[in-house]
Amino acid sequence: MEEYIQKAKHILIEYAPKVITALAILIIGLLLIKLVVKSVRKIMSKRGVDISLQKFLGNLLGWILKILLFITVISQLGIATTSFAAIIAAAGLAVGLALQGSLANFAGGVLIMIFKPFKIGDLVEAQGEIGVIKEIEIFTTKLTGLSNKEIIIPNGVLSNGTILNYTSEGTRRVDLTIGVSYDADIKKTKEVLMNVLTSHPKVLKNPAPSVNVAELADSSVNFAVRPWCTTDDYWDVYFGVTEDVKIALDNAGIEIPYPHQVEIKK
Repeated sequence: MEEYIQKAKHILIEYAPKVITALAILIIGLLLIKLVVKSVRKIMSKRGVDISLQKFLGNLLGWILKILLFITVISQLGIATTSFAAIIAAAGLAVGLALQGSLANFAGGVLIMIFKPFKIGDLVEAQGEIGVIKEIEIFTTKLTGLSNKEIIIPNGVLSNGTILNYTSEGTRRVDLTIGVSYDADIKKTKEVLMNVLTSHPKVLKNPAPSVNVAELADSSVNFAVRPWCTTDDYWDVYFGVTEDVKIALDNAGIEIPYPHQVEIKK
């Protein structure tokens, strides 16, 4: 029993300083990493680096420094870094196969940073989702959906799929289809619809709005109504013009066809 106690004391005396030193290195290292990443982001911000790239590079730098810190702590505990590296190399193939998805997502994140199909604040449609880019991380991209829900898409599939960026051009065309009765005068209808577009304060004059006969449908003559607006005004124009068109057509005595129910008395 005394022999085990002596061995325990010996181990404690030998390894306690190493463990304490390793913990101190870990704590101080994490604080320094946080400070370094924060400082690097400030420098990039002052130099006008895109905010998406700031966050991506900041996250990447943080991961690299944490891995180096982990190796330093391991070596402080007496584990040979060469042996540790050999273990990592031996397990590398298995880990690589297990993390194929993560590696693809990392590569996708790098491609997004290089080609910049979007940036933070852009309204995009991708992978069947529509939302505003909230954050571009190493493995995933976060969007805020139109109903204020958070959407997380892996960078791998995001970079390999179709991306519709509604913000990059600065302006958008609102596509509306308005149907009127076959009895309506086409020229008068076009004038009424165009007056609605030119009167709306958020419809742009350049590019100019347009009104054209698009289709002779079964029960209506359909007009393609195409106003232009800034990206931020899209929904205001969409809903505002739709409402104004209904009011203007009613005032002009132009009927919008709808199903009628006729009660037959016996």
